[in-house]
Amino acid sequence: MDRRAFIGTLTGGLLAAPLAAEGQQAGRVYRIGYFGGGPPASAPPFLEAVRHGLQELGWVEGRHFVIEYRSTPEDPVRRPEVAAELVRLNVDVIVATSPPSIWAAKDATKTIPIVMVFGPDPVESGLVQSLARPGGNITGLTTLSADLSAKHLELLKDIAPGVSRVAVLWNPTNPWHSTGGLKSIEARARSRGIQVQAVGVRGPDELDAAFTSMTQRRSGGLLVLPDPLIVGQRVRIAGLAVKHFTFTLPMS
Repeated sequence: MDRRAFIGTLTGGLLAAPLAAEGQQAGRVYRIGYFGGGPPASAPPFLEAVRHGLQELGWVEGRHFVIEYRSTPEDPVRRPEVAAELVRLNVDVIVATSPPSIWAAKDATKTIPIVMVFGPDPVESGLVQSLARPGGNITGLTTLSADLSAKHLELLKDIAPGVSRVAVLWNPTNPWHSTGGLKSIEARARSRGIQVQAVGVRGPDELDAAFTSMTQRRSGGLLVLPDPLIVGQRVRIAGLAVKHFTFTLPMS
């Protein structure tokens, strides 16, 4: 089973659980709110994975369910508005594919089930009470990515032992960045004698200034925290990184 099929089957099972809990009513078409975090062009593979997982469980699109797709990859101001729209549509379940969309959905509803995809550590970030007894209305998949962020710093140091200052590109509007990823990197950096330059960007227009700041501060390496904005600007960021840095380790 390839990665997409695995994600589809697992996510399909997570989605089917809250729908089945109501009891499948004859003739009823369930409405799934898909709250994407990345650019629209990145959505088809993940949407197909969701469809595949549900089809594996006998759910047929158009007969048993429809998908309401929404995305705000580079517009954090609209996330609460989009989450509220899905709630007004009275969807049966919300699939949230990034930390910002997970938090926006969490703030918008305490009753509609939320299935997170590639979410942060749910306990550390305050999304659930515990893994054994999560409580609330959130379930799904987690990458435990704060630990991975620290590991990426270790890998960069292994590749470039002489690097003593590392820039971290992050998005201040992404709650996980400040509560998990950035703190994890800073803690690991202190133990390795590395200085961290945290450079926040809230929109594409701030990228050039961010890389200029990194150069002026003489950062010798770059870590990039995953985020819808950063995914949407990945080609541009890669070009700037090649121009300004010798050692770059993107996170994905």
